[in-house]
Amino acid sequence: MKVLRKTRKELIKKASALVKEQKESLKAIKAQLEQGAKTVPEVSEAAGMPADQVLWFMSAMKKYGEIIEAGKDGSFYRYALAGGGSEK
Repeated sequence: MKVLRKTRKELIKKASALVKEQKESLKAIKAQLEQGAKTVPEVSEAAGMPADQVLWFMSAMKKYGEIIEAGKDGSFYRYALAGGGSEK
């Protein structure tokens, strides 16, 4: 087991860093949506994240029921937290 842990140490470290980064991204997106319904470009600008990354996370959040569509703003949908903004 010691040899296995040693050989996979770097992989585990990279995976842990990726999970931490994803949690921080989700936290930033949720913080923006707690302020009210927003479009992907609005969340992207306010959170300081690339729009494609925000879209990716928000698509997953919608798939799993964490956010809902809240109308349209021009050609973009607005999204809000499914619990009315009180979820974390």
